[in-house]
Amino acid sequence: MRSKPVALLLADLAVTKTHSRPHVSNDNPFSEAQFKTLKYCPQFPERFGSLEDARAFGKDFFRWYNHEHRHSGLGFLTPAVVHFGQAATVRDHRQHVLAAAYVAHPERFVKGRPHPADLPQAVWINPPAKKSTAQDAPGLTIAASHDLRVDRISDSFDQAGSLIIGTGATLTAPSVSQYH
Repeated sequence: MRSKPVALLLADLAVTKTHSRPHVSNDNPFSEAQFKTLKYCPQFPERFGSLEDARAFGKDFFRWYNHEHRHSGLGFLTPAVVHFGQAATVRDHRQHVLAAAYVAHPERFVKGRPHPADLPQAVWINPPAKKSTAQDAPGLTIAASHDLRVDRISDSFDQAGSLIIGTGATLTAPSVSQYH
């Protein structure tokens, strides 16, 4: 009796193989963005004189990064403002300032009335899988992906009214005419 190769075992367990090294931040875009900001900071030294120097630099840097540096992904707010629930107040104040600026000099705003940048509704490193809740209409089939169509091969419905597709169903790429 032989055991399975590790790759087959991982596939059977639905574990995705990755070539990333453990404890390396290149799988986390937030850590990567923070590290790039740190690395290109003009005050970042070529070398630290000691561990204490590095800790002192880090303390100042992260205070600045979290409380002063405005992030484009957060609607140009600081992480501290968002974390402590002050984002709505700051955005309202920005809206009043932008409205006053528009009234004073509308010629400067070629795209119309300005609005503060939107805040993201949710931020995910690995978003949860979306589950389809749509019901099939008689004679139609809904594919889970927007990129694929399922060829209708059966008009069998279960008790809930969902179309039952046999194992012989085929997936085909949509043609351009299907969208126009």
